[in-house]
Amino acid sequence: MSLNDCEILRMQDIVKEFSGTRVLDEVDFDVRGGEVHALIGENGAGKSTLMNVLAGRFDNYRGSIRFDNRDVRL
Repeated sequence: MSLNDCEILRMQDIVKEFSGTRVLDEVDFDVRGGEVHALIGENGAGKSTLMNVLAGRFDNYRGSIRFDNRDVRL
């Protein structure tokens, strides 16, 4: 299996709320080796929030994150 076939990151069904307002609603995001991604969208679409979940800034989210074939809780 080449690096390009390997899934490196999978964020699945990510849900994040602030004061009862859902800002991420079951978001999926995955990256395979050799890929380049860009998150684009309107202001308030949740791009920064999703990346803050991935960076571990927000730990009170629902959903799952797999990195390098291991479940992680950031």
